[in-house]
Amino acid sequence: MLKAFVNAFKIPDLRKKILFTIGIIAVFRLGSAIPAPNINLSALKALQGQVRSLSALTFIDLFSGGALTRFAVFSLGIMPYITSSIIMQLLTVVIPKLQQWQDQGEQGTKKINQWTRYVTVVLALLQSTGLVFLFHSGAQQLNGVDVFRPGTFTAPNIALIVLIMTAGTATIMWMGELITQRGIGNGMSVMIFASVISRLPTEGRAILLQSNAKFVVVLLIGLALVVAVVFVEQGQRRIPVQYAKRVVGRRMTTGGSTYIPLKVNQAGVIPIIFASSVLYFPTLLPACTTPTGSRTS
Repeated sequence: MLKAFVNAFKIPDLRKKILFTIGIIAVFRLGSAIPAPNINLSALKALQGQVRSLSALTFIDLFSGGALTRFAVFSLGIMPYITSSIIMQLLTVVIPKLQQWQDQGEQGTKKINQWTRYVTVVLALLQSTGLVFLFHSGAQQLNGVDVFRPGTFTAPNIALIVLIMTAGTATIMWMGELITQRGIGNGMSVMIFASVISRLPTEGRAILLQSNAKFVVVLLIGLALVVAVVFVEQGQRRIPVQYAKRVVGRRMTTGGSTYIPLKVNQAGVIPIIFASSVLYFPTLLPACTTPTGSRTS
């Protein structure tokens, strides 16, 4: 495996694609560490543990690489685009116009992708607005300290933060498409992978500090899960197909046999991601309707 990785850098075209992908990932991680303006970093740090205790937000924070709990420019991550893609796929069955575009081939696919981007921006606007009010009201209720600097929770500042976070999502979407076109692999999958593994060093160190035995057990379980996921992902059901003899011109072709490979896991991780996105909205809606001055005892 290491030999194949080293040989990949010996091919100029492949080396450029690998370095380009690494560069995009570096920019993505940088944006995940830069907080939004007018944020009280000390209050935000005190709130991070409380936010991670919420299961729905913890799942979203995982896919954003920890950017959500840092209230970073890329807090929303790639989730709005994934949700938008799933919504457009579902609407293709319902809306005849989308079905016509899908039947048009490449030209229709471009139109669907364009509308997917529009829906992504709308979802990013809604989710970023909900996050602003969630962090504002949540901080006051949990530790009595606002994550926004005094006097900065105003309509212009809220609009600025929402605009920045929405632009961050659009930037991530653009970078993912760049990886798909000029890098290696599917850009969106690469971005999700980079976000998930970025949390491994921190979580691994926390487990190691607790107990060495626990760290070894968790490591072995993680390796076993990876092997199991790869095994299921590569698994397929082969449906045999027999071809009869045919006469083509003056020749008679002999019959043959082949198979149709049906994957065991046809949907992949799409249902999990979509379910997390659906659970995301009920978490944000109460925060938007909660009075900012109310606190829990």
